[in-house]
Amino acid sequence: MRYLHTMVRVSDVDASLDFYCNKLGLVEVRRHENKEGRFTLIFLAAPDDKQAGITAKAPLIELTYNWDPEDYKGGRNFGHLAYEVDNIYDTCQRLMDSGVTINRPPRDGNMAFVKSPDGISIELLQKGPALEKAEPWASMGNTGTW
Repeated sequence: MRYLHTMVRVSDVDASLDFYCNKLGLVEVRRHENKEGRFTLIFLAAPDDKQAGITAKAPLIELTYNWDPEDYKGGRNFGHLAYEVDNIYDTCQRLMDSGVTINRPPRDGNMAFVKSPDGISIELLQKGPALEKAEPWASMGNTGTW
C-alpha cells in the first residue's frame, strides 16, 4: 500500500491557489477538468516532493473544485485519503472479511471507498491499470455514502 493524496474541496480556485501555492509554497503538478462531471482537480506537491508528485503521483494534496456552488458544512470540504493497492479485489475482500463495509465497491476494477470508524472516507486505487471487471464486485451496489 502507498499513500497517494488527501482531497480538499475548495469554493474559489484562485483564492485557494493563492493560499496553497503563493503563500504556503506548494507547487501545481497536474490538473484535470471533467466537463461531464463539472469539476476540476488540481494536484499540489510540497517543493521537495515535486518530482515524486510528477513521476509517482504522490504524495499530493488534491484540490477539488465543483463547478456548481455548494455550501460546505460539517467538514464536507475535507474529502478523503487515498491509497494505492497492489490488488483492489484482494484488498476489498480482506477488508470485507474483517467486517469493513465497502461503501463504493471496485466495480471498475480500479477504485473503491471505505470509511474509518470515525467516518473518514478512504479511497483505494488499483496500482497500474484497472483490473478486469469481476464478480461479485461488478454488480455490487453502493452502501451508504462515500
